Amino acid sequence: MRDTFIFEKLDKHLGELLQLVEGCPENKRRVVPEGFKNSLHWQIGHVLTVTEFHVYGLSEQTETLPANYQALFAYSTKPADWQEEPPAWDLLIAQLKEQNNRIRESLKDKLEVPVKENFLKAENIGELIFSTVLHMVNHVGIISTQLKVLK
Repeated sequence: MRDTFIFEKLDKHLGELLQLVEGCPENKRRVVPEGFKNSLHWQIGHVLTVTEFHVYGLSEQTETLPANYQALFAYSTKPADWQEEPPAWDLLIAQLKEQNNRIRESLKDKLEVPVKENFLKAENIGELIFSTVLHMVNHVGIISTQLKVLK
């Protein structure tokens, strides 16, 4: 898979996500809309945390997010179960932007590096990144829907 293709998709869909959430009123960020399990705050933390796991964890490279992010934002978590205050909204947004740059800079020449067998069925780092883009697109849709419900 071409590196320009992968990184253009990552940039495009992260840009969509950021555009959606950056206009979200502060009083709506932690509201869990009816019919949902999670808030917008959780959504951005989840995308950040899962991207880190998909890209760095599954490729056996160093993850840089704080360990408590897994308990807050990993698969099957929800705000109702939080035992601590989550990271600030603005911090999560900044970390998403930094993560995107870090992925590009640290992995741009490693897309074809093989990875161990994983639940995503990805065979190399490029496929891990592409899989996380697909995950991100799903959450862009959920965030868009939540914002409409919260109006």
